[in-house]
Amino acid sequence: MCGIGAVISLEGRSVPHLGSALTGMRELLSHRGPDAEGEWTHERRHVGLANRRLKIIDLERGDQPMTDGARNWITYNGEIYNYRELRRELGPSEFRTDSDTEVILRAYRAWGVGCLERLRGMFAFALWDEEHGRLVVARDRFGIKPLYTAVVDGVLYCASEAKVLLPFLPEIETDLAGLRDYLAFQFPLAGKTLFSGVEELPPAHVLVVENGQVRTERWWEVHYEPDTTSSEDQLVEQLRSAVVESVDMHLRADVPIGAYLSGGLDSSVVAVLAARAGQAEEFIAFTGRFEDGPEYDESAFAQQVASAEAFDLRVTTIGPDDFAASMADIAYFLDFPVAGPGSFPQYVVSRAAARERKVVLGGQGGDEIFGGYARYLLAYFEQCIKAAIEGTMHRAPFVVTYESIIPNLESLRSYKPLIQEFWREGLFGDLDERYFRLVNRAPSMGQAVDWEIFGEYSPLETFLSIFRAGNVREESYFDRMSHFDFKTLLPALLQVEDRLSMAHGLESRTPFVDHEVVQLAATLPALVKFRNGELKRSLKLALGDVLPRPVAERRDKMGFPVPLTAWVRGPLRDYTLDLFSSAASRREYLNARFDIAELIESESTFGRTIWGLLSLELWHQCYHDRSTHWSGLRRRMTAPDADLVVV
Repeated sequence: MCGIGAVISLEGRSVPHLGSALTGMRELLSHRGPDAEGEWTHERRHVGLANRRLKIIDLERGDQPMTDGARNWITYNGEIYNYRELRRELGPSEFRTDSDTEVILRAYRAWGVGCLERLRGMFAFALWDEEHGRLVVARDRFGIKPLYTAVVDGVLYCASEAKVLLPFLPEIETDLAGLRDYLAFQFPLAGKTLFSGVEELPPAHVLVVENGQVRTERWWEVHYEPDTTSSEDQLVEQLRSAVVESVDMHLRADVPIGAYLSGGLDSSVVAVLAARAGQAEEFIAFTGRFEDGPEYDESAFAQQVASAEAFDLRVTTIGPDDFAASMADIAYFLDFPVAGPGSFPQYVVSRAAARERKVVLGGQGGDEIFGGYARYLLAYFEQCIKAAIEGTMHRAPFVVTYESIIPNLESLRSYKPLIQEFWREGLFGDLDERYFRLVNRAPSMGQAVDWEIFGEYSPLETFLSIFRAGNVREESYFDRMSHFDFKTLLPALLQVEDRLSMAHGLESRTPFVDHEVVQLAATLPALVKFRNGELKRSLKLALGDVLPRPVAERRDKMGFPVPLTAWVRGPLRDYTLDLFSSAASRREYLNARFDIAELIESESTFGRTIWGLLSLELWHQCYHDRSTHWSGLRRRMTAPDADLVVV
């Protein structure tokens, strides 16, 4: 696990500030790799690589950038879990280290860019191919490991974090399309970021710089093609085997491993399988809790799992003082706002975990892969009512019926405000527009935002291009909903997972987000995944038996809710008012009539309007308002190497 950076002249000329740029990159990425650092520059000084290393595999010989001895060099971030198998296939006698980094180099020499399809794991790397005079920049299938790019004055820069590229930009400006996406979904779409001039290399894409040209292409896609020949029992058993194998492979490391354990289905399955595959007496799990009522504390469920498997559970109690003390740092480490308030407790629990472990496993991805969001049930409930009224229920391509879905509606108990808003207009409309309404949070912003600054751009068109993608069958509403979240929300959550663990030098691994598991899950018929409206049905059938019954049969899904509304009306009221005290006069996206005091009183219990605007304000303060800090970095990182002074 590392932080990486690369610089290359698109014209093949010497980059005058190459050394300054690589040094600055390493400094800005130091939190990602506190154990070692290094850089490599080509003799012509037109390309260079930087690395900060967190030592996980081959602690002594795995430093980077690394060469294969044939003048190819790599800087790499991530873990290739099948590196042992690839090593045997490639011929172990040629290897000089036991690291997965060298496996990528050897695999590239053997198979070229086609090696990507053989890699099983999470990765982002930049590889200089001397023979062909090209830089290959690649990212894993799901975007578990980050990679951003910027092109300035004929030089391409790439790095693990967007902040690392800011000193190369003429100035820091907001990308309004990315901001508009964020206000709708709490994450930007289609490779956009909130920084103008900085783009994300999308998951499952490779970028090649060769002969002055930059080309980017997708190298992998998931296809939702249901298996109609296997029985449900066969499919469930295949899923069980795939998840068990994935967890086992994710335990490969030369350091002790722990796990996040919320007490929900996903993290509990991962923690139990990991503890059973290793040594339970050495296994440690980590969770967080709030003392603001039972609806904010599921640590009792986490403790049931830990007690049943006889491993230790570390519980961190989180309060409003932690919020006020942490949020500025969270804004910095996230690079730009993304996803919901869960990033706050994630940061606090990761900090606690990093004191005892370098690697933790988590259950991220379970909701998107196996269908765990209550909004899927709500969307189907609407269509069932419509079909029942029209008398088409048993002729339509539904996977649930009005009659069968009723017992599972209990899962919507805490979603009454969402139901009221969802059905306020557009009831019984087109399926794609209805799901857009379910995930679009812009209406809740009300009068707080000046929507005119965004011009004609609307995120609906981008949404539809993903929702109607050709790799999902048109008739499968359930798969289209979960696929959209898989392609958009999951990468946003993985950004949080990566940044807020790596902020503390902690590697977070996600066994569900494994292409063998994902490809199998995509072949499960919707009826297996969602019979009678039961969320995550396939995962429960496959692995529910490894959990204590109260955990396996839970319907009160929480998802680490934060008592933010209660806090901003109480102990964090002054903090919130002070934060926005002068924001309305200087933030272009805020309506002149915006009143934070009114918003505090009108916000619903689990509303996200305050969170969204608060995150934006802290981001502005960190990146837009600190002009002296970022201009100082710009002078240092773009200074000719002869003028470089390391401080």
